[in-house]
Amino acid sequence: MTTELITTRDRRFAQERQRIRRRQSAGLGGRSKVSVVVRHVFLIATSALMLYPLLWMVVSSLRPNDEIFRLPGLWPLSFEVSNYTEGWNALSPSFGTYLWNSIVVVAGSIVGNLISCSMAAYAFARLNFHFKRTMFAIMLVTIMLPVHIVIVPQYIMFSQLGMVNTFWPLILPKALATDAFFIFLMVQFIRGIPRDLDEAARIDGAGHARIFLQILLPMMTPALATTAIFTFVWVWNDFFGALIYLNNPDLFTVPLALRQFMSAQGASNFGGMFAMSVVSLVPVFLAFLFGQRFLIRGIATTGIK
Repeated sequence: MTTELITTRDRRFAQERQRIRRRQSAGLGGRSKVSVVVRHVFLIATSALMLYPLLWMVVSSLRPNDEIFRLPGLWPLSFEVSNYTEGWNALSPSFGTYLWNSIVVVAGSIVGNLISCSMAAYAFARLNFHFKRTMFAIMLVTIMLPVHIVIVPQYIMFSQLGMVNTFWPLILPKALATDAFFIFLMVQFIRGIPRDLDEAARIDGAGHARIFLQILLPMMTPALATTAIFTFVWVWNDFFGALIYLNNPDLFTVPLALRQFMSAQGASNFGGMFAMSVVSLVPVFLAFLFGQRFLIRGIATTGIK
């Protein structure tokens, strides 16, 4: 009899606890739903605020010049699709030449960074040599140096080599592992790969070249893709470097070409400039669209939060 009373009491206590938990979960669920709604509203508002300049540029590329700065809204009174054709042919040579020049510089820079930075990262992550930590620390310090500090000696050096007014000053430094950020990124990635793979390959008779090319490099795809995407964006938007080294209009890249639409005499073609700005953003958008998965994996797996 006593056992039955104890069992009944325990059952009642268990049922009461379940009721309390249900009430608490219902209250938390209501609060969580409200917080989710507030969070989404905040994110949507922030996204709209950040996208407004981009949307305004796209709309301005379809407006006549006299309406671009007169109407702040996002709906044009009249559509000027001719801004794209006029902007494409407004400069001499056409805008396609500047796009091709940027593609050449970007392609050379990406190849140079992928090869040189990956080899330097392998040396710092896997090899043992004198002053390794000191050299690695010096390499990290160069990340904090502004480009304006080294631009004068670099210009003098390239001028003495006869490379000014060519693409070489924009491409050659990338082939010499001058971007310390990408070296550090790849070093962090390689350190996350077990050394057992290297030792197993070394037992099979593989040397450093084979270990690097056949074992580590295929596993570094996220880090390599991240390097390629960031290099593409930074070099594609580089205005200062191209302005310093390029004097021939036939060699101008996209940022310099967009600057030519503006005139100090007040005859600026803002409609054509915005139209070609939209065109120049398409490759960057495609790069992020197709490389977003590798970009997220590369950053998440290298310890950079």
